[in-house]
Amino acid sequence: MLLVQMVSMGKVYKLRFFLAFLLFSLSAIAFLDRTNISIAGLQISEEFGLGYQRLGLIFSAFLIGYAGFQIPAGWLAARFGPRRVLALGTLWWGIATLLVAILPTGIPGALFFLIAIRLLLGAGEAVVYPAANQFVAQWIPIRERGIINGLIFAGVGAGSGLTPPLLNWIISHDGWRAAFYFSALMGAGIGLVWWLASRDTPNEHPSLSMTELQEIEVGLSMNQERALHNGNGQEKTSLSWKELFSRRDLPALMMGYFCFGYVSWIYFSWFFLYMAKVRGFDLKASAQISMLPFLSMTLCCLAGGAASDWLSSRKSLRIGRCYLATGALFLTGLFLLFGSRAKSPVVAGVILAFGAGALYISQSSFWSASNDIAGRRSGMFSSIVNMGGQLGGAVTASLTPWIAQNFGWTVSFAVAAGFAVLGGICWLFVHPEHPLVPAKQEESVNVA
Repeated sequence: MLLVQMVSMGKVYKLRFFLAFLLFSLSAIAFLDRTNISIAGLQISEEFGLGYQRLGLIFSAFLIGYAGFQIPAGWLAARFGPRRVLALGTLWWGIATLLVAILPTGIPGALFFLIAIRLLLGAGEAVVYPAANQFVAQWIPIRERGIINGLIFAGVGAGSGLTPPLLNWIISHDGWRAAFYFSALMGAGIGLVWWLASRDTPNEHPSLSMTELQEIEVGLSMNQERALHNGNGQEKTSLSWKELFSRRDLPALMMGYFCFGYVSWIYFSWFFLYMAKVRGFDLKASAQISMLPFLSMTLCCLAGGAASDWLSSRKSLRIGRCYLATGALFLTGLFLLFGSRAKSPVVAGVILAFGAGALYISQSSFWSASNDIAGRRSGMFSSIVNMGGQLGGAVTASLTPWIAQNFGWTVSFAVAAGFAVLGGICWLFVHPEHPLVPAKQEESVNVA
């Protein structure tokens, strides 16, 4: 049996934190697999004769597949559990990454194949965060959900931050195809570790102590107490499709995450090329400065999750989830405006990195609020919210280079700043303090 309950200096580390760290690692490798094409974009574009506009279509293809498969991914996570869904998902996206690596040079219709493969990769990776959110709903007490979601999504910054220098080094020594072989191997490896170490629920795990099991059960019962306090009678055990989509703040969460996705994918898709081609850094220097936004994302995602929990427990869920996210997104807009107008390339990179950090202060709020609202069915609910974010990313992947080509990169960043402010406004219409009301049994269709 894989030992996952580690002992150091006489202290037993809580198993749920170890599993959350695995999800952090899985999240990091998922972003390595999805952003590797932006680092290898120059070489791929030259080898297959693509250009920036076609490269943008390939970037968008991933996000279309990712967004389009969100609702099925949420259903799968709720139906089959995060353990199996994530393990199979890593295998799927490993194969898709491998297909890019073996695509022959000069093959007719290379653009079509690259778009199709990236669509498949997007569909495979769609399970990552709905399944992770399902894990949080079933394993993590309410008071810890902000920091745990912050840890999981800090993997986004860690994976994206390591991608430029690591893959740039592999590409410079062995070519871009070697970078994709490496990405595929890493994905398969973390999937295997997750399968061996995890279980869908605390009750199923053979290494979980009785003390921690009781701690989890007490923490999860807080959601039922909130439901009783709000007059709902019990925590939701089944949700109807009508109930999910009639939730009044769901459109606000989706639009807010659309705006979040639009801004974040400027960093994932175009920041490396922006620093190299527009700001004049060579590839090595561009790879190094491209680490800054993702380091900022990692640290601020953790800080934002901790702040969300602290404010939620001491003030209210609305302050801890909503107002924190609003302030962070407004601050993001300011950093984007000032950073894009800075004359010094280094200063521009640093200020824009602050913008990425401010953006990710709000990241935990989107997923923690989904837990707060939907309880143990949050895998489904969060997949709907996440679909909005990935549609935003798909838009920016193609729209950003078009705006830059016709109006300049400063305007591209100004548009992103406008979306950041809009996202902050959306949070003012979200109410995580009100869980979903149970549907009448005869009208309920169990989405799990």
